[in-house]
Order: sequence, then C-alpha cells, then structure tokens
Amino acid sequence: MKIEQKIEDMGLALPPVAAPAGLYRFTRRVGSLVYVSGQTPDIDSVLQVKGVVGGDLTIEEGQKAAQLAALNILSVLKIELGDLDRVKQFVQVMGFVRGVPGFEEQPQVINGASALFKELYGEAGVAARVALGASDLPEGSPVEILAIVEVED
Repeated sequence: MKIEQKIEDMGLALPPVAAPAGLYRFTRRVGSLVYVSGQTPDIDSVLQVKGVVGGDLTIEEGQKAAQLAALNILSVLKIELGDLDRVKQFVQVMGFVRGVPGFEEQPQVINGASALFKELYGEAGVAARVALGASDLPEGSPVEILAIVEVED
C-alpha cells in the first residue's frame, strides 16, 4: 500500500508547507541520504500547539504535537522526493521536548513521531534516535524533530 494512502487511512493528512522562516532549507540531499531540518507542530507555518510538556501539556498532548511534527517531516520529504514511497528507511530521528524543570519523559513524547514512522514504514521506520529536553523551542513549540532518511535513487 502506498504511504500517502496509509496516512489517509489513519485519518491523518500531510500539512501544507510554507517557505522556510529563516536562512535554511527544509531538506539537503547528500547521495542517498536526505537530512530534514527541524520541524515543529505547524500547519502552513502556523504553530498549532504551544506550551510546556508536564506543565501546560500532558505527555499525550506532547505525543500528538510530535506526530504533527513528524507529518511535517513527511511533507517536506514529499516536496524533495515527489513520492514518499521512495523512502527506504529512517536512519536517525532527533527530538527536542520543551518540558518543565525535572521532566524526564522526553522519549515518551518523541514516541508520537516514532510510532507514526513505524506504522507507515514498518521496521524501516524505526530509526536510531535521541530525545532531549530543551528549556525553549521556536515560538513556544513543545517539540522540534529532525530526521535523516535513506532514499531510493
């Protein structure tokens, strides 16, 4: 089954992507690897979730924010590749979680993104990963996630 059909079957959609808000590219391809810049839970460059996990937001709300950031990763990959079925595997996923002081559940929050990639790509969606805490993220975002994927030529 095609990846975009799986997304639709899950009741989800790829968010529209506006131009980068700063001096960077959403993706950079080096050989068969595509590096995806950090994505937040935006729709068309409008942040949909703000707050601090463990304070304003529950872990579950943080996971939903991470899932939306993951959908944005897929949106920019679609722009780069033209077809999400060209993704061979997720090599690495790096997630940052804005949590209250002492918050230690960053991996649980970033699971919102990792679970989506696994659901869509199976074992090829399970990447090496890091989940870190951050005191602040752009525009008050609770998460920012970046990825490195291997693609078919």
